[in-house]
Amino acid sequence: MPPLAPPGRPLPPSRPSSPRLLPPPNPPPPPFPGRDTKLEDTPAVFAPLDAASPRLTLDFAPDAFRFLLFDSLQGLLLFESSDEIQKDKGAMPRFLVLDPPTRRRTVLPPPRRDTVPDDRRWRRSRYYIGSALLSRAHPSKLCFQAVCFAIEEGRPRAWVASVTNGDCSWRALPRDEEAEVDFNPWLFENRGVHAGGKIYWHICNSPRMLALDPVTLRFSYLHGPRALAVDPITVCKVRVGETPDGRLCLVTDGEQQLQLWVRGEGRGSDKGWLLQKSVAELSTLCDMIPGMPSDAEMIPGPRKPTDIEMVPGMPCERTVCVWPSDMDVGRTGKVFIKTWGFGRYSYDMYTGKLERLATKRGKEYGHPMFAYFLAWPPAFLAPDPEPFGDL
Repeated sequence: MPPLAPPGRPLPPSRPSSPRLLPPPNPPPPPFPGRDTKLEDTPAVFAPLDAASPRLTLDFAPDAFRFLLFDSLQGLLLFESSDEIQKDKGAMPRFLVLDPPTRRRTVLPPPRRDTVPDDRRWRRSRYYIGSALLSRAHPSKLCFQAVCFAIEEGRPRAWVASVTNGDCSWRALPRDEEAEVDFNPWLFENRGVHAGGKIYWHICNSPRMLALDPVTLRFSYLHGPRALAVDPITVCKVRVGETPDGRLCLVTDGEQQLQLWVRGEGRGSDKGWLLQKSVAELSTLCDMIPGMPSDAEMIPGPRKPTDIEMVPGMPCERTVCVWPSDMDVGRTGKVFIKTWGFGRYSYDMYTGKLERLATKRGKEYGHPMFAYFLAWPPAFLAPDPEPFGDL
């Protein structure tokens, strides 16, 4: 099925050849692309994988541009309103759920305050994080469950929405006392990742991820290997996903390499993770990316602190400009590569093939990107739905 991705800004054009016959005595370093700024919100679009992919569109939801894409599951798409809300003041967004094949849609209001006993007390410390789809009951009807969660006094609390053909009811779960959040909740990434039967939320500069079990609705932490720590205060980039055969895995950029870790015990196991392979050197990826300056071109010259968050005059290593942004949840064995001003790519960890991700008009793919799968089984094979019960 086609991946879904919001378009980004056009890729920078290649630098024209200089008409000079001889270079100046001390040529200045090439201009380094500035930090990516937040792009103006644009509607999500489908990017068909091949000619056989169904041509889907979101034109039946003209107000979708007011929402941001957050999840994709069993043919449904979950969006959150793009309106600025005070996440640290207990506010929660509205939600939009779309079913592109049947062109159905529904808007979910935020949970009511009375869903939580003594809401006034908890609301003072509530920090909203994000949302995800939990399940779908029947492909022929708009019946599904979604979840959103927030942090209250250092503990996560989830709200579950049960929707049957547009009728929505919210219920709040007790705070999960087993999953302590002992850091600023601002460090959570707000979009979750479905992998290994659970939903994971990455935490910036942390070797662990917060996991939610869709069946028990209990939170826990998934700890990464010790090797993720670069130094006592820095952790390399890590993304959770699945291998083509369905095993839970991590992709990291530790030791200046793209590395693949799989869940398992055995000789060399690091906190329940095994290093399956060192996929590629980051410097090799840099060599494969068109327009990426060489190491010699990256070093000289002072930089503005706003360029790459470094002090003026500090050398810039080009491997800093390349990192894994996500794994393809379609189990293709590909990892999405984000760069600092040189476009977006997918890299096949098994064949070593690098592909540029851009539209026919030259716009690079945005973030996030989701693999979209039609609901299965199709409506004519699925049994009649049963009403949602308490979990």
